[in-house]
Amino acid sequence: MPNHSHITEFAGLPVVEFASWEAIHNDFDRAMRRARTIGRHDGEYPRTYQELFEGVGDPGSVAWRLRMEPPLYGENHSGHRVPVESAAGYIGRFTDLVRPAEVRALVVGQFPDEDFQMRAEEVAGALSEIAPRLANLRSLFFAEILQEESDISWIQLCDLAPLLKALPRLRRFTVRGSGELSLHVPEHRGLRELTVQSGGLPGRLSREIASSGLPALEHLELWLGVEDYGGDTVPADLAPLLSGAAFPQLRHLGLRNAEGIDAWVPVLAEAPVLERLEVLDLSLGDLTDEGAQALVDHAGAFSHLKRLDLHHHYLSEEAREGVRAALPGVEVDLSDPHEPEEYDGELHRYTAVSE
Repeated sequence: MPNHSHITEFAGLPVVEFASWEAIHNDFDRAMRRARTIGRHDGEYPRTYQELFEGVGDPGSVAWRLRMEPPLYGENHSGHRVPVESAAGYIGRFTDLVRPAEVRALVVGQFPDEDFQMRAEEVAGALSEIAPRLANLRSLFFAEILQEESDISWIQLCDLAPLLKALPRLRRFTVRGSGELSLHVPEHRGLRELTVQSGGLPGRLSREIASSGLPALEHLELWLGVEDYGGDTVPADLAPLLSGAAFPQLRHLGLRNAEGIDAWVPVLAEAPVLERLEVLDLSLGDLTDEGAQALVDHAGAFSHLKRLDLHHHYLSEEAREGVRAALPGVEVDLSDPHEPEEYDGELHRYTAVSE
């Protein structure tokens, strides 16, 4: 699953984590406890920090992961756990040790509060404050939170439009989670790629995105998710996008991880925006033979595409062959087929990521 492990590359750069004191403390504590247990250093802990040191020496050669761990050790007089450093202190230490003007890409992971919820507003505010020093930042992934840290549908965020406004040179922005997320950007003339990963994309949020002023946007990826987790986006919510009016430079559209993706196929076939797309990504959803037949029936509308991504689907072999035959000039990804699961006599199909 996309949210089961940390990404190792972002914006074409290897990802290196700027270790928090909490992480270093836990790492060495684990190493010493392990040595006590087995009577020697086993070599696995502490981990090597060579990549970190090399990155500090050449900040633009890597994508920096900013991430904190919850405090596990240290107690104050009341018995509550005490963090070794605050989020502001951690980000401040990053800008002191890593020349911020050379940073090209950031991956912001979990910054847990005492309830293990993402301190989104605090972190976004801290990044906005240092934004003037991030003159070469072009790519940002906000809330790269793994499922073991929080289910995607429970990630609570905030209004991130002010952060984008503070970074006018940003070209690529990815965010994971949609709880409390707001993203209406009146104008950002530099952004070329926007990805919103969610287990359920609210129609409200879809309308905010579709009505944003992003004249340079070439790549848009929305994870629509499932209705049980807030995914109530319908075609009307994306009307400015589908009409082609919203983003004149759009060439890559992803409506991914979508429950009921079958119903979107005829909508897309009739949408003016389709004519200028080179890539259409409907992967990670619950596409069935019904959706495949719609692709075949409207093959003329999709035949100009360079690539059609349908991986993670519920198509029969016959339906797969039908799609390939109907779109001979299109690179079609039909990998990762799934079988529906039967419960109480009913068939159930699932998106790749939901809760």
